[in-house]
Amino acid sequence: MDTYSILRQLADSWVLLVMFAFFIGVVIWAFRPGSTKKYEKIANIPLKDDDTLPGADPATDADPQDGTRKEQDND
Repeated sequence: MDTYSILRQLADSWVLLVMFAFFIGVVIWAFRPGSTKKYEKIANIPLKDDDTLPGADPATDADPQDGTRKEQDND
């Protein structure tokens, strides 16, 4: 047998099983019982310390008294 045939048989049988076992292991690790809180905490990182509203521009806030915009010095 040449090298190609040996590697092909190995890949068709054992490597496929190893890759499938690795995939099942990753799925079990990702959906393990204690990971839900951890993933929710990680998912909220971009929202942490977000004090502004979406679309609000602090440089051009309207004055509630007369409706005029405040000018901001850019010195």
